[in-house]
Amino acid sequence: MKERFKTFTVLIMEINRYIHKIKTEEMSEFDLKSPHVSCLYYLYKSGELTAKELCDISKEDKASVSRSIEYLETNGFISCNSTTKKRYKAILTLTEKGREIAAALAKKIDAILEQASVGLSEENRAVMYETLSLIHDNLENICNKYEG
Repeated sequence: MKERFKTFTVLIMEINRYIHKIKTEEMSEFDLKSPHVSCLYYLYKSGELTAKELCDISKEDKASVSRSIEYLETNGFISCNSTTKKRYKAILTLTEKGREIAAALAKKIDAILEQASVGLSEENRAVMYETLSLIHDNLENICNKYEG
């Protein structure tokens, strides 16, 4: 394939843009923004997490997660059982309001994943995820060489 670089990079960028757009559109009815999705979704699936764990699992940057936590806590979606200033390792949980919204969000995510997978067999889906994981690991190894 002559345009391999272009095809690979453009497809990845466009998929990322589509995901961001879908998150933004689907969250607007809850008065939430795209960065809030990961926090709510992973807290819903895990029950409780720290900000550090949210960063690790979602791969969102620390500042974005911190802003999302602040917004979600201020607006009654999550609670934090810490009274210290440094709350990076404090346990975060969903409130009742947060659980209701996160449950609706999880249903939307499942439906969107089904729509995005139309035409893929289970075998093709497994190969796709295995391939993406391999590409991820290979690119991570390349980037690790740059760090030292």
